[in-house]
Amino acid sequence: MQRTPITKEGYEKLKKELEHLERVERFDVIKAIEEARAHGDLSENAEYHAAKERQGHIEARIQYLKSTLATAEVIDCENQSCDRVVFGVKVRLENIDTGEEVVYQLVGPDESDVQQGKISVTSPLGQALIGKEEGDEVEVNTPGGLRTYEILEIFI
Repeated sequence: MQRTPITKEGYEKLKKELEHLERVERFDVIKAIEEARAHGDLSENAEYHAAKERQGHIEARIQYLKSTLATAEVIDCENQSCDRVVFGVKVRLENIDTGEEVVYQLVGPDESDVQQGKISVTSPLGQALIGKEEGDEVEVNTPGGLRTYEILEIFI
């Protein structure tokens, strides 16, 4: 079984979501199905079909989260060295062409969220950054073309 890296915070977030789905959402959808059944003919009952579909999504998400948590390898990012880019560190980059600066944290694939500045270590940029030092330049092929970044700072 292949282990998937995840930060302690990411693990706790997924665990909390699983707990909420199992203890709250699952029972809410069961109540909604019971109420919809009480309205009679199920073949033309849109509320019933919507509740059953929602139940399917909830159960699928629960199974996904259980599987993800079972194969997760929690990596403590607090004691990381900041001389090279490794899992869990934050990196301040400058786009060489535009001068735009961005900050990303390298996280596991199940917790990546570009809008929150978290990119997966398995992404093209994440893979290009691993092992690099401050001052290094990295080139990354993106859907928008080749981009070159300079690593300005590595921190926790």
